[in-house]
Amino acid sequence: MADWSIQGEYMETCNCDFLCPCITSNLTAVPTEGDCKAAIAMKITKGEKDGVSLDGLSFIVLLHAPGVMMDGDIKVGLIVDEAASDAQTAAISDIATGAAGGPMEALGPLVAEVAGVEKRPITFVSNGGTISVTAGDLIDQEIEAVASALPGGEPIKIDNVPHPVTTTLALARATKSKFNAFGIAWDDATGSKNGHFAPFAWSA
Repeated sequence: MADWSIQGEYMETCNCDFLCPCITSNLTAVPTEGDCKAAIAMKITKGEKDGVSLDGLSFIVLLHAPGVMMDGDIKVGLIVDEAASDAQTAAISDIATGAAGGPMEALGPLVAEVAGVEKRPITFVSNGGTISVTAGDLIDQEIEAVASALPGGEPIKIDNVPHPVTTTLALARATKSKFNAFGIAWDDATGSKNGHFAPFAWSA
């Protein structure tokens, strides 16, 4: 297993009402819609695998759990920035599926299907407490941070959580959550659904 490392920014939206009960129940609660659909977007600011630079590339893991996440039977699909070369796409695929070890490997026992890889132009824009991500015609999502009433107005965070990206997540509401890929479809702009964001650092 080759050593690798990536770091950067992460954001996601899901179809659960705010605040997603999956996170606060150690993945044992029934999702608020009965199933879980989530798009986990990652922007790599610095990274490499097997000597292949991954700087500046983004990818999105789209997942669907038909019920309680800990019960498994999860379908995942991967969207990779179309700017990635074949070598970069292979490296990101190994990292994002857990084949190369690292945080996503722990999700492996819960995954029943890896639905494939799509390539699209990915934009990942962070502007203060607003973060938006698009991936061609497949993903269009945006979140607004939930600011604390404490001086400074930093986002409220939840710590020591069982999440593959990181153990500390900032809370957000999804102002837009639209995806349609790998047979996983969702479209909501009510502002009532869940979002998260955080810096991340992965390695193996």
